Amino acid sequence: MNAADTRHRILMTAMELFWEKGYLSTSVSDILSRSQVHSGSLYHFFPGKQDVLVGVLELYRDGIDEMLLAPNWEGVDDPIERIFALLAGYRTHLIVTDCTYGCPIGSLALEIHEPDPVVRDLMAANFTNWSTAIAGCFDAAAGRLPKDADRKALGEFVLTVMEGAVMQARTYRDIGYFDRNIAVLRDYITSLMATAKDDSFA
Repeated sequence: MNAADTRHRILMTAMELFWEKGYLSTSVSDILSRSQVHSGSLYHFFPGKQDVLVGVLELYRDGIDEMLLAPNWEGVDDPIERIFALLAGYRTHLIVTDCTYGCPIGSLALEIHEPDPVVRDLMAANFTNWSTAIAGCFDAAAGRLPKDADRKALGEFVLTVMEGAVMQARTYRDIGYFDRNIAVLRDYITSLMATAKDDSFA
């Protein structure tokens, strides 16, 4: 492997382990063992475990389109349905893991009580990218929403619903908690569109 491949293997392994075990429960030894990379190679790129975390968060931040949005939005053209297609992707992860799946960024944000400013800023950037993508869906559907709808706030609200729905489903080990939250969200968005439609005829 060349240097870029080695670095990428370390980050992908760490990403997997942080998701499975959590950041605090994952050791550098765990990363070395699973990645089959020598310690010298790891420390060449990452002086410490937090530097690995920074790399992982940068990977999530820069890969949101490739890793998250594009796979869930393939074949879905309607902007409102894209929102629910993305949420359905989280539901699938919950189903196949018997409701042990957690949003990687949300889980890290909950686990790391007082993160270093660099880590906190990267977590915030990841949340912002996610909510901005959803706000973009609302922007694309602006003609179907009330004129005074705060589409940025709606994007943030969908993020809040997703994180809370995932957390409850994990806690109760019951997909019903996720489904009920998403159903209420859909009803709310449908009511917004109905209000906009009524206003257009007023």
